[in-house]
Amino acid sequence: MIGVLVPAHDEQALIAGCLRSILVAARAPGLRGEPVQVVVALDACSDGTADICAAMGVRTVSLDARCVGRARAAAAALLLEQGARWLASTDADSQVPPDWLAAQLACGADAFFGTVRVTDWLDFAPRVRDAFHAGEHHVDGHPHVHGANLGVAAHAYRAVGGFPPLPAHEDRALRDPLDRAGFAVARHAEPAVTTSARRDARARHGFGDYLMSLEAAA
Repeated sequence: MIGVLVPAHDEQALIAGCLRSILVAARAPGLRGEPVQVVVALDACSDGTADICAAMGVRTVSLDARCVGRARAAAAALLLEQGARWLASTDADSQVPPDWLAAQLACGADAFFGTVRVTDWLDFAPRVRDAFHAGEHHVDGHPHVHGANLGVAAHAYRAVGGFPPLPAHEDRALRDPLDRAGFAVARHAEPAVTTSARRDARARHGFGDYLMSLEAAA
C-alpha cells in the first residue's frame, strides 16, 4: 500500500482541490492497481476541513500542536500502522500531477525529492517571480527539498526516525539523515507539484515566508 500524508490547519478553502488531485494520482496506470491511502493530519482545525475530508472519503488524524513536523509525523505513523510501504507527502495548498505517485515509485530510490511550481502569483511583483525562478532549479539533481513534493520508503523513514517535531523545515530535517545514512535519494525536476503563493501561510518560516523574504529583498 502507498500512503499519502497531508498536514492541514484550517484549510477548507483549498483542501478539496488538493485531495482531488491526489485521488487522480492514486488511479494512475503506473501503480498497477496498488491501493493508495490518504491521511490528512488535522492540526488545530476549527473550520470545515474535517467535514470536507469526510465527504471525500479521506481518513484523518487530529492533533492540537500547530506544528507541521508533528502533523506530518502523525499522519505518517497512521499510514505505517496500516502497512504503507511508501510515504508521499504534499501540502493542503498544493495540487499534485496525475503521475506524481507512479513517478516517485518508478525512480527506484529510497527517497524522492521533487520541485514545486507557483501559478497563483496573486499580487507579487514580476521581480519576485523572477527571483523565485532564479533560485528554484528545475533540473534533475537539484538541491531543493519541499514538504509539498517528497516521498520516502517506509524502511528508510523508520531508519532515520521520521519527521522531527519541528514547526518548520521538518522536510530538510528528514532529508539530511537520509543522506548521511547513505540511502539512495532521487532529486528529480519532474513531476513538479503546483503550490500556492498565498500570503497567509500556515507554517511560519515555511514556503510562504520564503516568498515574502524574496519580496523584501527585491
